[in-house]
Amino acid sequence: MGTRNLQLNVEKPTDPSSRSPTEQHAAPALETPAFNASIAEASTARASEESSRDPVDWEIVRTRWDDQYEHAHTIPATDISRVLGVSLQHGLSNVEAASRLRRDGPNKVAAVEGVSYWKILLRQVSNSLTLVLVMTMALSFGINDIIEGVVITVVILLNVIVGFVQDYRAEQTILSLRALSAPTCKVLRDGRIEFVKAETLVVGDVVQMAVGDMVPADLRLFDGMNASADEALLTGESIPVIKTPHSTCSTRDLPIGDRTNMMYSASTMTQGRAMGIVIATAMRTEVGKIAGLLREVRPGAQSSNAAIRVWGRFKNAAKNILGLVGTPLQVKLSKFALLLFALAILLAIIVFSANKWNVEGEVLIYGICVAVAVIPESLIAVLTITVALGTKAMAKGNVIVRKLQALEAVGGVTNICSDKTGTLTQGKMIARRVWIPGTGTLSVRDTTSPFDPTSGSVDFGDWDAESGSLEKDTSMTRFLQAIALCNLASVYNNSDKNSRDTSTSTAAAENWTAVGEPTDIALQVLAMRFQSGKSKLTEDGTQHLLAEYPFDSALKKMTVIYKNGKRGVTEAFTKGAAEAILPALLSSDQDKEEIRLMVDKMADAGLRVLCIAHKMIPDGDDSQFDNRHSAESGLQFVGLVGLYDPPRLETADAVRKCQLAGISVHMLTGDHIKTATAIAHEVGILSAATSRASSQRAVMAAHEFDKLSDDEIDRIDALPLVLARCSPTTKVRMVEAMHRRQAFCVMTGDGVNDSPALRRADVGIAMGLNGSDVAKEAADMVLTDDDFASIVKAVEEGRRLFDNIQKFLMHLLVSNIAQVILLLIALAFKDEGSNSVFPLSPLEILWVNLITSSFLALGLGLEEAQPDIMSRVPHDLRVGVFTRELIIDKMIYGTFMGSLCLVAFVSVVYGAGRSDLGQDCNQDYNSSCDVVFRARATTYATLSFLLLITAWEVKHFTRSLFNLDPSRHSGPFSVFPALWRNRFLFWAVAAGFCTTFVVVYLPTVNRLVFKHTAISWEWGIVFGCVVVYTALVESWKAVKRAFGLGSGRRRTPLMEDAESRAGVAADQARVTENDKAG
Repeated sequence: MGTRNLQLNVEKPTDPSSRSPTEQHAAPALETPAFNASIAEASTARASEESSRDPVDWEIVRTRWDDQYEHAHTIPATDISRVLGVSLQHGLSNVEAASRLRRDGPNKVAAVEGVSYWKILLRQVSNSLTLVLVMTMALSFGINDIIEGVVITVVILLNVIVGFVQDYRAEQTILSLRALSAPTCKVLRDGRIEFVKAETLVVGDVVQMAVGDMVPADLRLFDGMNASADEALLTGESIPVIKTPHSTCSTRDLPIGDRTNMMYSASTMTQGRAMGIVIATAMRTEVGKIAGLLREVRPGAQSSNAAIRVWGRFKNAAKNILGLVGTPLQVKLSKFALLLFALAILLAIIVFSANKWNVEGEVLIYGICVAVAVIPESLIAVLTITVALGTKAMAKGNVIVRKLQALEAVGGVTNICSDKTGTLTQGKMIARRVWIPGTGTLSVRDTTSPFDPTSGSVDFGDWDAESGSLEKDTSMTRFLQAIALCNLASVYNNSDKNSRDTSTSTAAAENWTAVGEPTDIALQVLAMRFQSGKSKLTEDGTQHLLAEYPFDSALKKMTVIYKNGKRGVTEAFTKGAAEAILPALLSSDQDKEEIRLMVDKMADAGLRVLCIAHKMIPDGDDSQFDNRHSAESGLQFVGLVGLYDPPRLETADAVRKCQLAGISVHMLTGDHIKTATAIAHEVGILSAATSRASSQRAVMAAHEFDKLSDDEIDRIDALPLVLARCSPTTKVRMVEAMHRRQAFCVMTGDGVNDSPALRRADVGIAMGLNGSDVAKEAADMVLTDDDFASIVKAVEEGRRLFDNIQKFLMHLLVSNIAQVILLLIALAFKDEGSNSVFPLSPLEILWVNLITSSFLALGLGLEEAQPDIMSRVPHDLRVGVFTRELIIDKMIYGTFMGSLCLVAFVSVVYGAGRSDLGQDCNQDYNSSCDVVFRARATTYATLSFLLLITAWEVKHFTRSLFNLDPSRHSGPFSVFPALWRNRFLFWAVAAGFCTTFVVVYLPTVNRLVFKHTAISWEWGIVFGCVVVYTALVESWKAVKRAFGLGSGRRRTPLMEDAESRAGVAADQARVTENDKAG
């Protein structure tokens, strides 16, 4: 017979019979004097316009409307049309539209500032350490020490170039706020439908929307049919939002997702048609407000005093230039560089004072030499290269780092605020639970691919689900027929043509494709699990579609009529919301009450519940489906099905790892509170223990959180773990509340609504596959696989980087401390001209600092992560990288090294050299300088070899060099495989060992450049110092282990402590999941 093109009863505007209280039409127009006055003025103006055709005084209208447009969902569309001076039947005139466009400007969101080469370059030099190096370079050129000046210049350029290239590549993400605007749209003007550019829309325009259209501006709907829109990028809703154009909300502060009579710019029509009045354009739209939040400077103290404002700007600029604004490590290193600069000046003053301020010639050079010795010239270059290599490692782990500093920053995270839809969950619907009276409850578990009918398992409880018993169960068979036939979705496997008919294909899950509404897809996949898909049921040609009543947003149901030619029966299958289906059932009141209780139970579990019904139609009785009312009355109840957006498989483990690492995970979502709570339980964010806790703030609705003042939020013992129905402002307030608690937070998200919070968070992480370009632009990192588990890898890499930064900082600073001790004490060594003799020449110092130490430090930056790295609590950000242990160790190691270098110099000069310090031996070699040059070579070799040993000793601050990795290697020779694991460091040590001989023995260069000469028996002193140094360091480590100092407290694995910190959250989450699935 085919499909009848029936005239539906709901074609005329009708309000749904059952709506939430917030959507009732009980509220009239806003009863405010200003708004009532604006209606009167608009009516008068309109009457005048109709008589004289003069334009409406838009300035007056706009002034009134500015106070009301944010509450347009509470105002009847007819009142809005009167205020805006527009006819709903004819739209604006082209003349009036052009006039408003000139006054208001184009409907375009102001673009976020693009990539600036100069800003990227400034970012590379805006740190105190680089500025100190620049001043050191200037001093070197000032005293005609060209070689030293050139070397420092190369170091500065290397740091700037590496950082610039990395940041510039990351900043290539195209800003797309403008791209979110629809290029063209259909608008009603002068009574005709016209296609116009979206940027020419003005407030008051009447826009027509159809399936697939992108909403060009914020609209107040006044007409439509079966309209729904995908607002996931704005609200985080996992499913399209059904629109009710003819309703008027009664509550002003409704979340955006609940304003069903509105459509917002950047959302997409997924079903039906609609017409609406433009109530906001450009920066006044919700997307525009988000763009404004992105551009907004962090709130700070404002003053009406011009002098105070200028001083504040100057102070902020100075902080930025000196690197005192940024991540904790950036700030700490910048402060450390300023401290070193002050110390360098102090040391120079000491040198000049020791020479009675006779600042000329060699005294000036010696002072500068001591000042240079205290500056770790290679630190900034090593740090930049190490972080850059870390970004490459993260790229292999599906994390793109847009800003180098973010990698080290993420290692110190204490809180992660995550969006739900598409981040913690898959962003797709599946049928989770089915209830059929007399048969029981069916549950689908462990689904890894929502489109794959073979994915996961089906649990029938005590009911035997063998195929034979399934065929005999008429209730189950009818249920599967209903969800398969009352369905417009298509699910198939690209590699298997028969997959439309059966779910027996064993092809990879990623080959499955689905077309249709998420709800229909989920139901079709469920039917295909039992070889009852729509194609399977209709392949023999016995099922003939007689009529179809599509899903209606007002009636909240869909019905199809099929005739089975083989059985000779006609059947109606209906699905829809329980409140829409129950009145049409023939069930008793007692049965209906049972159904309601089951609906509430499934809804409490966070499921979206659909009711399935059916009826037999006598053959030839077409009157039962000639109209929709008849077709959808007198139904028999079949069952209930609960749908939900499943978590990603790896999310629960990732959340557990975060908890073990002392990181609190928060869910901030635009979804409903019950759905959010259920998912939070399933992934382990909430546990049974959490829900029973005395605090009732673990789960909050955003409107409750927004009502709290900052002081009230700060008085809450713990911030909510779940915030539902969030707006962009809610997420920003959550981030700022964490900042006030001195927490270091990461925000993850994928939608436009996440962008302001991504920008405000310490580290923003956006989704790369399904994330909006706006979110990616606002973020510091982007996940290329949209996998929450990749965040754990980022945190682990950040912690590894933090540990390694401490290791190479320790190595570099030990060298500087040793040189300062050596040079200061050596002030007492006077030659025949009463000039202090350099125990190390300036070029020897630079060679050690820039060549020998740099590669060793870089090798330490490549160290593997310690086994317990994700079992520790986050490091204290207030202390930062310069912990008490590092400070004490570097002073002790530096004292050991400096003293032994001094012993080496003294042993040669005052031993075999008989106190002969020669004359003018700081500049050139002469016959009186043999002893000094040999002593200087001995000191240089000693310092170099001690630095090589230190590079291996600082691999762990507590463990012995001969027992570095007890979990992998043990025994007397365990040192060799442990050292070989880091091959870069191993070969850096080997190269440093070899180049020391080259520097000492290379003819001409050793005397002219390095101011030393070849040595022979002095090697005994060098290797003797190495043995003593190793013994001293090993003794200090033994003391730390014996008395539990610093990291010596970690005598046992930290997993037990981590489990205790995380509590029973993960285990309870698994128990909760099993209970819910059952």
